[in-house]
Amino acid sequence: MNIRNTTFFLSILLIIGLIAGLSSCGRMGELIPDSSDPNDITIGVITSLTGRDAAPYGLPMKRGFMLARDEINAMTNLNIKFILEDDKSTEDGAIKAVQNLVERNVSAIVGIAVSDYLEDAFPIAQENGIVAFSSVSSAAGLSSIGDYIFRAGLATNNMIPSGIMITHEKLGYTKVATIYDSDDTYSISSNEEVVKALTANGIEILTQETFSTGDTDFAMQLSNIMDMQPDALFISSLAGEMTQVIIQAGALGITDTTQLIVPDLTNAEVQAAGNAAEGTIAFASWFSESDAPGNQAFVQNYMAEFGIEVEPWAAQSYAALYILANAISNATDNSSSAIRDALAQTKDYPTVLGNFSFDPNGEALYNPVVLIVKDGVLQVPDVGIDSHPQVPEMPDEGTTDETEMTDEGTTEHIQ
Repeated sequence: MNIRNTTFFLSILLIIGLIAGLSSCGRMGELIPDSSDPNDITIGVITSLTGRDAAPYGLPMKRGFMLARDEINAMTNLNIKFILEDDKSTEDGAIKAVQNLVERNVSAIVGIAVSDYLEDAFPIAQENGIVAFSSVSSAAGLSSIGDYIFRAGLATNNMIPSGIMITHEKLGYTKVATIYDSDDTYSISSNEEVVKALTANGIEILTQETFSTGDTDFAMQLSNIMDMQPDALFISSLAGEMTQVIIQAGALGITDTTQLIVPDLTNAEVQAAGNAAEGTIAFASWFSESDAPGNQAFVQNYMAEFGIEVEPWAAQSYAALYILANAISNATDNSSSAIRDALAQTKDYPTVLGNFSFDPNGEALYNPVVLIVKDGVLQVPDVGIDSHPQVPEMPDEGTTDETEMTDEGTTEHIQ
């Protein structure tokens, strides 16, 4: 192992032992002088800074990336610089953001939460031979875009089958309903994997209700579900509609007799849904009480820096940048092809998500968790449900604080 690699791994051990001390080193967006040092790495970051996806996804992702960057820069000989692009919560915005970063010749791109946006934008990075690493997107099958595409979020065909296996075994539901957003790539993928897993376990699906992105009234679909009296209701949706479905299901009394199961439910959505979310089960990639390497130090440092509890998408983004930095440290040079090759070799790398590996297609492999809403927050179940189902192997599928306003949207350069 060369000197740069040795330094990086020794530094990771130091970081795991930190207890909230990094915030004293200076605020996150502090100016880092330009230099010609070969350890300087410019990474493009794409998040939703404006629009409907900013609060639930984009801003937590930005915070996770920034915290990881400042830790890595402080504790290793790498000097990571960001060019931050706003996708404006739109597919067009994501496409323009990737195009802008390709023109800037960044070494890699991280970010993009929504699978709809990734599906259209990441092929541009693939065509130009630039690593594109999403920390959040999880719709199944997107690894087929190409060998420069990686993801830190567990794909729906990875997370959902294990979650259903565990909850079905413990809760014994025999007849269920599903409801999902038929306009959204992630939601469609989630529902498809729910249906596959339910069918494989011999569970009767009474109905699959649909709605469209932006809908606010789900009374018709939920009334139909209530009349069928399912044992469980699976909800597949992004944050805005998901919250309203839970609230309205509670108002109709569905939650009195039917178990809600919501893949990728977060505490922010639980708080927005209020009492209606109590008892809801979630399948998750991360939770704050995890004893994964460095997780508790991360939770404390995040709270110290930003004054808020860690969101799952911040944790996944934090882990993603560490995974990428490890690959950069191991790469033969700073070219995107060398980083891609090193990234693909990631195996059992310790992160706040647990020991992390990529499958041959660049999809994340680590253990998901099953959580339940109790007293208004997601918690590990007290009894009955194993919160750490083993993830099955996936089959092969062949800063400155200155903001510049442009025609493409907001471009923030963090250096």
